[in-house]
Amino acid sequence: MSAGRSADGREVQIPLQQVAPSLATPLSVAPPITPPSHRPANPWPPSDFTASQGVPAGFQPLHGGFRDHFVETPEAKYCCEACRLVLCQPRQTECGHRFCQSCINDILSHPNPVCPADMEPLFKDEIFRDVCCHREIMALKVYCRSEANGCQEQMSLQQIPDHLNVCPFFEVPCPLGKCKERMMRKEIPDHLSWKCKHRETSCEFCMTKMPLTDLQKHKETMCPAFPVSCPNHCSFSSLPRSELSNHQHDCPKAQVSCQFHRYGCTFKSLNQDMRQHESTFAAEHLRMMANRSSTLEGKVEDVKGELLERCKVLPALSSRLSELENQNDELREKNRQMEQKMATMQKLMSSHSEKLLEVELELRSLRVLRDEVENLRGTLENVRTRLNALEQGGRSGTGSTTHTLASLETQLSRHDDMLSVHDIRLADMDLRFQVLETASYNGTLIWKIRDYKRRKQEAVAAKTLSLYSQPFYTGYFGYKMCARVYLNGDGMGKGTHLSLFFVVMRGEYDALLPWPFKQKVTLMLMDQGPSRKHLGDAFKPDPNSSSFRRPAAEMNIASGCPLFVSQSVLETGSYIKDDTIFIKVTVDTSDLPDP
Repeated sequence: MSAGRSADGREVQIPLQQVAPSLATPLSVAPPITPPSHRPANPWPPSDFTASQGVPAGFQPLHGGFRDHFVETPEAKYCCEACRLVLCQPRQTECGHRFCQSCINDILSHPNPVCPADMEPLFKDEIFRDVCCHREIMALKVYCRSEANGCQEQMSLQQIPDHLNVCPFFEVPCPLGKCKERMMRKEIPDHLSWKCKHRETSCEFCMTKMPLTDLQKHKETMCPAFPVSCPNHCSFSSLPRSELSNHQHDCPKAQVSCQFHRYGCTFKSLNQDMRQHESTFAAEHLRMMANRSSTLEGKVEDVKGELLERCKVLPALSSRLSELENQNDELREKNRQMEQKMATMQKLMSSHSEKLLEVELELRSLRVLRDEVENLRGTLENVRTRLNALEQGGRSGTGSTTHTLASLETQLSRHDDMLSVHDIRLADMDLRFQVLETASYNGTLIWKIRDYKRRKQEAVAAKTLSLYSQPFYTGYFGYKMCARVYLNGDGMGKGTHLSLFFVVMRGEYDALLPWPFKQKVTLMLMDQGPSRKHLGDAFKPDPNSSSFRRPAAEMNIASGCPLFVSQSVLETGSYIKDDTIFIKVTVDTSDLPDP
């Protein structure tokens, strides 16, 4: 911080970050001292750098190396290979050359960057900070950056900020903030006392303090003690502005109207002649007042008659108002009943949704059983064909052949029974294997939905309103979950959006898991185009919602986003490819305890 004094003697603090050095010179040439009235333009503009690595903001150059006037010519090893100035924040390449941080960043921004010293290729991860070189450069002796203003101090480069905070030759702006002039620090007291147009001064009439630039306007328009003359040119030649309003009422030369002008008198004259008019026309004024009074009485009678007519209508209006209030109460009661019915309908719809889910699960198992039955029918037909062939051979054979056929039939029957049992077990194992084959145990589901157009048409036609994904888990002994999608939307999104929900299912290890379910859930529609602009939404489960309590049935009520993505966005982007969409559901398992 630097310090100066304002016009009233108060100390004003000037931060170094608000000012900038006033000199940039060659490395070894001492600049001539320039008179204050012909100072060169400031080549050290205020910097927006923030302090980093112990270097104060505003100390480093905006680009390239240090331009300070060094006492001794710096060695070549301290100069940047690009800008040839003394290194600022030196960086060393693998080939051994040093650059300023800003210079090496410029070089690396080009395609296939090479070192300008030896044309070796440069790689960002092979460039490091040269701390030792930086420490040596900060110890080099330089002249003050205010040398052109007359300062002859010498110091190390790292001492420049501390010196500039106290240097009397350092250029700073006016501490009052409004003045745009700049001056040396030692000139601040004189500037604040005599030169600054915005210095504080006092009005000699009302003693109010204000900037000097506002003083003249204050006197001309606002000062209450400023002497002004009467606009009527009476004997009071000068009086304070605050008393002018009261004087206008008593000024003998003020032009006024007769105080009976509201009753019809149109006389106007000077204030000093008004008393004679009032005494001369007293009778006329009384007559005007009487006429006005009689007119007012007639109007009062008319108003009374109108009020009486309106009072007669009041009972009818009051009864009508009562009827409306009763109707309003009835409508409120009906509205309350409708809300109760709506709540009941929502509960029924939720229960129906769960039942439909159970039916869909049963239908899946029935489809598998149907395929198995078809296979068994084909096997039985083959067996029957073979039996018929054996029977025909038995009729033409001996008795031993007949005995053999009987035993074969018995064995065949026993094998048929065993085959049926094995087929049932195999079908069950195959179903479980299909589920396990597609199941995920890391809390992430990638759901591939084929035949999007057909499934969307079925959803629009109310044939298949929603689809369930395969189950996935947060771990081998974790929560069991699945996703549910409405391709034609559900609730608020029906007909306009794709609705996506998350479902907690009943698992085998629920007794060992913490409830309610509290893990963060992220729903995402995958973009199959090159831009990969996936659409997603995330939420933290509400611990009070029944959707995240321990499931009592096969699955809880779904929870998610009815307005997940509009169908126009879905069907015009690159989210559908080969009539297929991909949905990703991620459950945060980072803070999930082991069961």
